[in-house]
Amino acid sequence: MPIEPVVSLARASVFAAALFATATAMAQSTPQPALVYDAGGKFDKSFNEAAYNGIERFKKETGASYLEFEIANDAQREQAFRRMAQKGAEPVIAVGFTQAAALEKVAKEFPKVRFAIVDTVVEQPNVQSVLFKDHEGSFLAGMLAAMASKSGKVGFVGGMDVPVIRRFQCGYRQGARYADPKSEVLSNMTGVTPAAWSDPTRGAELAKAQFSRGVDVVFAAAGGTGIGVYQAAKDEGRLAIGVDSNQNGMHPGTMLSSMLKRVDVAVFNIAMSVRQGTWRPGVTVLGLKEQGVGLAMDENNARLVTPVMRQRLEAAQADIVAGRIQVANYMADNACKP
Repeated sequence: MPIEPVVSLARASVFAAALFATATAMAQSTPQPALVYDAGGKFDKSFNEAAYNGIERFKKETGASYLEFEIANDAQREQAFRRMAQKGAEPVIAVGFTQAAALEKVAKEFPKVRFAIVDTVVEQPNVQSVLFKDHEGSFLAGMLAAMASKSGKVGFVGGMDVPVIRRFQCGYRQGARYADPKSEVLSNMTGVTPAAWSDPTRGAELAKAQFSRGVDVVFAAAGGTGIGVYQAAKDEGRLAIGVDSNQNGMHPGTMLSSMLKRVDVAVFNIAMSVRQGTWRPGVTVLGLKEQGVGLAMDENNARLVTPVMRQRLEAAQADIVAGRIQVANYMADNACKP
């Protein structure tokens, strides 16, 4: 009576059980990432939503779950980071520069936990910081706005009046004047508190005020407030440029483009680096060269961006990457000096 198949089957069963045990142990030893969104909500169709898309991509590609928390007020920031660290989450990712102080405090309390923050720098040995060259992407947005404008007047609506949004504004102005030295740029900020990121009614009011002064293309770097800007542009037959995520599909025909800030890529890479054992503290900066910023081109704005516009944009992008065009960074000295 042959017995080898039975032995082989037994060996196979033992091997399979060992593999399962190993996989289970690895899964249990691999920490769960956590994402703490900034003010404005997870589905702001902008900055926070880009972060959400990044962590969802991580989930889809790895099969792993994650923790998340939406901030309702400033007092919750420290609580959220502390709770995630206590649960053993890694990395704990803070979305937005307004989270810096809270993250720095909690990172000191949990020196063995790996943290990360998107859009600012926290100098701690257990924190990874990711920055973007917003001014480079905004330069291209300004160029596109000026090329599409018929009035020679383009607008900018910022969210919270802080240096990083001034950097968007400054890059946009430089790009507009590069494309058309005679162009006029009108600018407004929504407010000076985090509420400025989630006030579409005020965004619409500011956009309409600019339209009344002759602006026919407006760029909103204002989180959820931008939704009001884009709606106002549609209502009045003007053009708008979105920010952070690809917002072209919100109002096809009046969304000229979106200045992409690849927060999704940053969040995905941070989470994957811990899983793959390549996570490192320090600062990473993503610009045009690293494909961290750029303009969204798809079927929704194909008729609005002509081949000539594309050629000029591609040439300028190549020159920025090569260093032939130097885009001034407002945050270098808190001034726009081009």
